[in-house]
Amino acid sequence: MTQVLHTVRPSTKTSRMRTQLAPGVARKQIPTELPRNGWKAARMGADLEISITWGVALGWRMERHLLDPVGSGSVSDVVGQLGAVLAMDESLAELAVRTRRTTSRPGELSKALADGSLIKVFAFRGSMHYLTPEEGGVYLAVRAAGRQWELPSWVEYYQLGPADWPDFRAAVRDALQDGPLTIHELGDLVTRPRAYRHLKPVFDDGAGTLVKPLTWQGDMSFGLPRDGQPTCQRLDHNPRWKGIPDLDDAGPRAITMYLRTYGPATFDHIHYWLGSGLSAGRKRLDRWLSELGDRLVAVDVEGTPAYALAEDVESLAAARPSNAVRFLPGHDQWVMGPGAKDIHVTPSTHREAVTRKANPVIAGGVVCGTWAAKGDELTVAWLEGTPPPRKAIEKEARRLAAILGTDLHLTLNH
Repeated sequence: MTQVLHTVRPSTKTSRMRTQLAPGVARKQIPTELPRNGWKAARMGADLEISITWGVALGWRMERHLLDPVGSGSVSDVVGQLGAVLAMDESLAELAVRTRRTTSRPGELSKALADGSLIKVFAFRGSMHYLTPEEGGVYLAVRAAGRQWELPSWVEYYQLGPADWPDFRAAVRDALQDGPLTIHELGDLVTRPRAYRHLKPVFDDGAGTLVKPLTWQGDMSFGLPRDGQPTCQRLDHNPRWKGIPDLDDAGPRAITMYLRTYGPATFDHIHYWLGSGLSAGRKRLDRWLSELGDRLVAVDVEGTPAYALAEDVESLAAARPSNAVRFLPGHDQWVMGPGAKDIHVTPSTHREAVTRKANPVIAGGVVCGTWAAKGDELTVAWLEGTPPPRKAIEKEARRLAAILGTDLHLTLNH
């Protein structure tokens, strides 16, 4: 069934703050710990856990994601709250940030990169991400823990052994001393010495894989493009850069940063984000989780053992399910953070569309449809069997129109 609705125009109205206690939240006594892979989460008080519904959990997470209510912070505030924003498609990255801000303008993401309030590096799943210079080093420390550049396949292909990397890294930093360079310009300088001359064809081809460890180890980041080409710059030239912390300090911090935005989370969620995403390794994750000790609280989410930070329990217990409808860009952190396999966020019937970078429509935190804008036409495909919330969809369409700065003619298919 297709409904052609009226033209939606930009609006600046935003959601109001939620203050009432959510239904379905309870505290209960539990007789035992909830072990997972050898570690035990500490509990709030004596044998006490919080028991909530998925609606409450997602409602709390929607607030942490600045989606309900929409946030009023800066670009760097949004990226810092999410931990990372995928940067492989700049238009999607900008929309991911702007949809979480009550007021925004085009180009503010690039401005944040230019003034150093954001950095762009290779991070999760081998892809380029925006991070904050204050917290980005935490994720990079975890990413570098696997030392992939020491794998036999790397050594054989690049003819750089583990002992060669300190000098190679220094050569790259020296080349970038006077300012940003394109990959080809960087290659021209770095490969002048005989030791690195064999890498000239690698740089000529883009050096995508070779430079990844240089960002993981804090030697360089990416700047604004020049003539359509990405530029490289020294990361330590950014006055906001806090450096790469010690790995055993970074690991527990990375877990707490994840739980602060993506909790309540299971061990599998944490392993997906830091293990599969950053190659932290299961043994390291187990140890870091154990070290967090009484900072973790067990959360029963409709029978699923999950964990949250003790400092977040009060706000989690006060949360309520969200009724907000949001239009998100493809590969948004709302989906990527817990992973597309999390059926509580992305039902299995919708997973293929989401993994193919379709723009998701979420209702109450659950992917219920997709949207696409072409010119002044906005098409929403409602994938659920229940009737779509027409008024909420129209309201969000007006908000999207305001972000894009255009009138949109909405068509709702269901």
